[in-house]
Amino acid sequence: MADGAITFKGRRKIFTKFAELNWFIIFLITAIASVGFVMLYSVAGGDLEPWAMRQMIRFGAGMILMIAVAITNLRFWVQAAYPIYIGALALLIGVEFLGTMGMGAQRWIDLGFFRLQPSEIMKIALVMALARYYHGITLREALTLRSLIIPLILIGLPAGLVLRQPDLGTTILLVAGGLAIMFLAGVRLWLFVAGGLSMLAAIPVAWGFLKDYQKDRILTFLNPESDPLGAGYHIMQSKIALGSGGVYGKGFLLGTQSQLNFLPEKQTDFIFTMLAEEFGLLGGLGLLSLYALLIGYAILVSLTIRSHFGRLLTMGLAFTFFLYVFINTAMVMGLVPVVGVPLPLVSYGGSAMFTLMIGFGLILSAALHRDAIIARSGALT
Repeated sequence: MADGAITFKGRRKIFTKFAELNWFIIFLITAIASVGFVMLYSVAGGDLEPWAMRQMIRFGAGMILMIAVAITNLRFWVQAAYPIYIGALALLIGVEFLGTMGMGAQRWIDLGFFRLQPSEIMKIALVMALARYYHGITLREALTLRSLIIPLILIGLPAGLVLRQPDLGTTILLVAGGLAIMFLAGVRLWLFVAGGLSMLAAIPVAWGFLKDYQKDRILTFLNPESDPLGAGYHIMQSKIALGSGGVYGKGFLLGTQSQLNFLPEKQTDFIFTMLAEEFGLLGGLGLLSLYALLIGYAILVSLTIRSHFGRLLTMGLAFTFFLYVFINTAMVMGLVPVVGVPLPLVSYGGSAMFTLMIGFGLILSAALHRDAIIARSGALT
């Protein structure tokens, strides 16, 4: 009888947590993903196969995973932050020896039924590890130069491994996301200014370490018309499609650049271009408005969280999500070089989808346990 009562209480507690989830965030996530399903249906010429149906299945599985992460006590994620980071780092090292090639890069580990991209996992793991580190020290300690050593190591190790794959886009996301958390944790602004000036001074040296295709992307960004049928083809076709969509678009399934296969990688990196061609400026702004609402609301939620870990985790993940959106949309518009960053929840891809859903699960967990007081050691009081 007692065991039955305990089981009933446990189920009731889970149900209560489920009911208290931030369903507005879940609604926004579903709305954005639904835009992706519609566009992947269009990419296939009006067919759920091969992309839309698989993406919907992945989203459904990701939704279950997200809710499981969300209802898990935030204390568990504090304690698991470093082990998850170490696991993600081990997977990145494993790519060096066991990784499979794809699109000229060695970024995946083939599991047979699924190709895992460890760099996607690291985007979340790095935010967790940095949030855990700064949660464990005082603000005064965070202001010291000595406190920079561990965060820079935490950022530098995965960034170096990802850059070797090579994957410049993910490297930028890791470094920018990591530095953002350092800033939010209280690191002095002049250190970032000094670091930025040092990076600018190092550009001539760094140029020599870039791969030929990376140099081509930068040169193409500066002058895409120099090679319209070669290195500049992607961005030229993207700009043509964006411009031809006008204000209202050409209509669903009626985009010429996309449906006639002039637009490359339209199911992944350039799916926003396809959206803008078929639904016009209004369609593009509509999707960006959903993104802005989701990111802004996540930041507002972070301000209500009592634990330092929860605040940094939520704001760090929100900023990482913003970087996804900004880099992808700026890339297809020709505002930044093409670096291969997917449009979150919309572009086709398994690793990115599951990683994003885990990230939103952590945001929901922090929001659900906003009143929890977590000691610097990670114990819940």
